[in-house]
Amino acid sequence: MTEPRCWCERLAGPGLHPRCIGQVWLFEGLDPEARQMVARHLERGRLEAGEVLFRQGDEADTMYLLKAGAVKLWKVTEDGRVLTLDIRHAGDLLGESVFLEEEGEYPVSATCLEPTFVCGVAKDRFERLLEGNPRIGLRVIRNLARRIEQLRSKLEALSEPVLEERMYRVLVNVAREVGTPGEGGWVIPFPLTHEEIAFLVGAHRVSVTRALARLRSAGRVRAEGRNLFVVAGPP
Repeated sequence: MTEPRCWCERLAGPGLHPRCIGQVWLFEGLDPEARQMVARHLERGRLEAGEVLFRQGDEADTMYLLKAGAVKLWKVTEDGRVLTLDIRHAGDLLGESVFLEEEGEYPVSATCLEPTFVCGVAKDRFERLLEGNPRIGLRVIRNLARRIEQLRSKLEALSEPVLEERMYRVLVNVAREVGTPGEGGWVIPFPLTHEEIAFLVGAHRVSVTRALARLRSAGRVRAEGRNLFVVAGPP
């Protein structure tokens, strides 16, 4: 069966990012007919600048792919400050851990900075699709099993410089915005949980733990009580 053009284009028109949900790890190996079936069950939507995609503390039940626009990830700290953590752009994935965790909450909020189009996979709706389509379910189970095995037996590979560098950049951005300057870097004045960091860098919490340990071993971050001291890198 011939695959149609991106289903999102039928709603939003051309000019969207070429990456599609069908290209993410969860759906690898699906044949064109199965991908079309999945595409019909995806949730798509347009949001205007200032609209909120999800809020900190909401049930984490949907993985999103940004097809157009930009989204700010932010959180409210215990003392009431609003902290911008990252900016995501068209082609980026949000909430990948939704399908790796049994349940949980979004650790941050996501607000659109400009008109944005998203393509989402809701966990409950997707589970119903799998119940009625065993062949899709079998492929997804195999992909999940492979993903779990990667997380279990290849943590070292997942903690190599790509993940570490992204994590370091995120921590530097946070530290520069709200941190207290110190000798050679900044102290982030509140704890950042591994769950929050995992969401920001798009990795599993176990991988984050290993990557953070490697950053500590390299002397790029260190613990100061419950907080982190981020060492300034070369200019």
